[in-house]
Amino acid sequence: MLEKIIETTEYLKARGITNPDVGIILGTGLGELTAKINIIIEIDYKDIPNFPVSTVEGHAGKLIFGELGGKKIVAMKGRFHYYEGYGHEQVALPVRVLKYLGIKCLFLSNAAGGVNPDFQIGDIMVITDHINLLPNPLIGPNDDRIGARFPDMGQAYDKSLINKALLIANENNIRIHKGVYLSTSGPTFETPAEYRYFRIIGADAVGMSTTPEVIVARHMHVPCFAVSVITDLGVEGKIEYTTHESVQNEAAKTEGRMTTIMTEMISSL
Repeated sequence: MLEKIIETTEYLKARGITNPDVGIILGTGLGELTAKINIIIEIDYKDIPNFPVSTVEGHAGKLIFGELGGKKIVAMKGRFHYYEGYGHEQVALPVRVLKYLGIKCLFLSNAAGGVNPDFQIGDIMVITDHINLLPNPLIGPNDDRIGARFPDMGQAYDKSLINKALLIANENNIRIHKGVYLSTSGPTFETPAEYRYFRIIGADAVGMSTTPEVIVARHMHVPCFAVSVITDLGVEGKIEYTTHESVQNEAAKTEGRMTTIMTEMISSL
């Protein structure tokens, strides 16, 4: 894998993507954060060697390099999921490339279903921990040049970045929660029984992404910060018919508040 990582990294450096401070991975319906970026370079995933291609509506499939909050950032406008048929190496490679480009920390966002009864549609949840029910992206031979065989996940999400986000939200009167994110393979939305089970085992929100990317980043000692936008509810008595379009629409409504938090956090780094 290292050879592919280096090949892809060198291609992007040759295109002008150099020394980014922060990497950003944007989820369903949240790609318009890039409107706040002073874009220098934009490259379609299909033109990047070894990169997968986004196949899901709401994931534009573009790598963007520019400035946000006074810092150099490289943003993935669209991510990759196991339910698209991608394997461990394909899901892991883009995050590894971000690290080899030079990012100091990784910011992630996703749309999620809330299973905490205190949550409302449109809320923002800062992820403090996760439950990964997806295949672990580190399964298979390990390359010690990239990271240790058995990486510690005791602090998957950086506490100092979490505290900074909570402070910024408070200063801007933004309603925000902390919670545990649980990931499943999808692409089906959950049954009522699954929602109940996920709540029982400790989840506050459930989605189909993010944890593999965080595991890969932590394998390389990259600090992570992640937020979920609550786009639907998996709480008994509040469960409604959910579609990908409704998830996208609710995520878009929350985008302004999430953008404020992300921009101010990056600016303060």
